Amino acid sequence: MSPAPNFHCIGLIAKPGASDDLRSTVGRAAAFLERQGLEIRADPHAAEALGRGDARTIADLGHDCDLAIIIGGDGTFLNAARELGGQAIPLVGVNLGRLGFLVDISPDRMCDTLARMLEGQYHEEQRFLLSCRVGDGSPCLALNDVVLHKWNTARMIEFETWINDSFIDTQRSDGLIVSTPTGSTAYALSGGGPLLSPALDALALVPICPHTLSNRPIVVHSRNHIRLQVCGRTDPGHVRVTCDGQVSLELGRDDAVEIARHPHPLRLLHPPGHDHFEILRTKLGWGGKQG
Repeated sequence: MSPAPNFHCIGLIAKPGASDDLRSTVGRAAAFLERQGLEIRADPHAAEALGRGDARTIADLGHDCDLAIIIGGDGTFLNAARELGGQAIPLVGVNLGRLGFLVDISPDRMCDTLARMLEGQYHEEQRFLLSCRVGDGSPCLALNDVVLHKWNTARMIEFETWINDSFIDTQRSDGLIVSTPTGSTAYALSGGGPLLSPALDALALVPICPHTLSNRPIVVHSRNHIRLQVCGRTDPGHVRVTCDGQVSLELGRDDAVEIARHPHPLRLLHPPGHDHFEILRTKLGWGGKQG
């Protein structure tokens, strides 16, 4: 249990699409919080669900609020995490999606769970993000992964991988996933990468369909600097860089992809009794204890 927090202003962030389920959940959350005497501010999707005309940007919520409640799926959470990545506001997730590795409060228990968390009954952890820069472009954040991948072509792409100043290899494949521990249950898992405990200061580099079967995933310290460089006969126009599967970046001729750990951690609040391995068992369909 944590000390009773000073939550006065709560930001509501919702997934797109004003479905009946979303409107109901956002409405119940807002009504509950207002009964606690808390000020409510909403992003455009939450404001639409509430029928309010005073929407704020997610960045504004990060500046003005003490806590952000994200109602949606992991995709909604990822988008909010990138927007709020440089700020100290803690995040709580209510699951209206499918898997829900990041949004771990069920809607039917939402109000009871939030009541306990507002009293200080929660588990807080920090997750790190990645900062990705392509060439001279602006950096883009990612909570799950940065992926270099082929685009609009059936051919494999060829690229070099450098860690700090050490050359690792030149590989031909469909691309490479650079995953945080948070993202190890996402695309990296589908690519055959390892599951990483969220507390690890590590990155997983997972090749996508490599031409050489000995090219396997590797795990390195998160403080390492990763550089990827398209080479050989690969046209950079046939390559893209994607952050969290949501932001796509184009490459120009001779552009390097620079990936490093973002200096500001993300604060996640979990309900009492949070167990990462129980979530893995539930979401991945692992077997339980034998009688």
